[in-house]
Amino acid sequence: MLDIKVIRDEPERVRRSILLRKLDPAQANLDRLLEVDGEWRQAQSRLDELRGQRNAISQTIKTLQGEARQQAVEKVRSLKGELAEVEGRVEALSVERDVLLRRMPNLLGDDVPEGRTDEDNVELSRWGEPTALEFEPRNHVELGQITDTIDFDRAARVTGSNFYYLKREAALLELALQAYAASQLVPKGFVPVVTPDLARDEVLDGIGFAPRGPETQVYSIERQELSLVGTAEITLGGYHTKEILDAAQLPLRYLGFSHCFRTEAGAYGKESRGLYRVHQFSKAEMFILCRPEDSAAHHEELRDHEEALLQELGIPYRVVNVCTGELGAPALKKYDIEAWMPGRQAYGEVTSCSNCTDYQARRLNIRYRPEPKASPRFIHMLNGTAIAVSRTLIAIYENYQRADGSIRVPEALRPFMGGVEAIPARLV
Repeated sequence: MLDIKVIRDEPERVRRSILLRKLDPAQANLDRLLEVDGEWRQAQSRLDELRGQRNAISQTIKTLQGEARQQAVEKVRSLKGELAEVEGRVEALSVERDVLLRRMPNLLGDDVPEGRTDEDNVELSRWGEPTALEFEPRNHVELGQITDTIDFDRAARVTGSNFYYLKREAALLELALQAYAASQLVPKGFVPVVTPDLARDEVLDGIGFAPRGPETQVYSIERQELSLVGTAEITLGGYHTKEILDAAQLPLRYLGFSHCFRTEAGAYGKESRGLYRVHQFSKAEMFILCRPEDSAAHHEELRDHEEALLQELGIPYRVVNVCTGELGAPALKKYDIEAWMPGRQAYGEVTSCSNCTDYQARRLNIRYRPEPKASPRFIHMLNGTAIAVSRTLIAIYENYQRADGSIRVPEALRPFMGGVEAIPARLV
């Protein structure tokens, strides 16, 4: 969440963030927050005044005698009633203020483009040329059927729509992609972590995911304050909850491996078919905790790692600066990387990376001490996709397909596939 001091000092900057992110002003109610905050400060000031009076009189009682002492005792008693009333008001206003404060989005980076949909994202760069095939390209759903490696039909019978089985070489590719990510990023200082698939609702809320209610995009556990995670960002972000870190430890770099579960409510259309929007997939997620002054540089670092991973796989892509209307509440700024997907003859998002500054850290109370005995400060937190297996499989299948429906395995993955060089066509 935002520092309340920033909201007091720069309310119009906060209001701009609310409007440009397309948030409901009735929910992200800045005017009410400022009103409640003003009332809370007045009530808190009165509370401090009353406590001061009570303490001062209490100190003198022991020195008084007779009627003077009795009058002092009566004054303390009368203050006690008003104190209880004001304390109750401070508590009620504090609760309302916290609820309203948690609905405020992060500020916007100065170079975030204004816009309402992903069509307003600004392209920054491209790598590689869209794959030119000498035959009519198939999409990954057809290729999965021809190679007998991806089964949506049986998954639908077992689990429901938007689930899938990976078989044969596709199952090996999933494991290979995760091993590949580790081979590239662990030498660069990322600590590998296999995270839980569940997290407490308070951790989801701290990261910025709605764990319950109509807006949620995650699955919750009945009669438990637990939800299935939509990304390892949640479990990695919660790892240091309520801790004060030593500056000498920073930056902390983690590479989290997890399953991801998403309801994908409202995700329809041809482009969402197959593996593009599914309810469960595996992902390798980068996460960095750092000093505030270093977070912008680490954001670029995450983008560089994402690009390097795709370049080594030989997958053409473009990088976009995500517009205001597509930014979630926690991110100051976000890059998406979109891989070329011949099956749709268009680019599709495969990774993203966000600088969330201290927004999540304030909600999770993660701080660091700049130097010994110094007051703790809130840390900055960043996240970035290393490999989202399902969408990376789309890019591999469609860019490396052959005319007969077989698929070449990228050279970078072959060492993790026991030397398998191609996925054969089986059902033509």
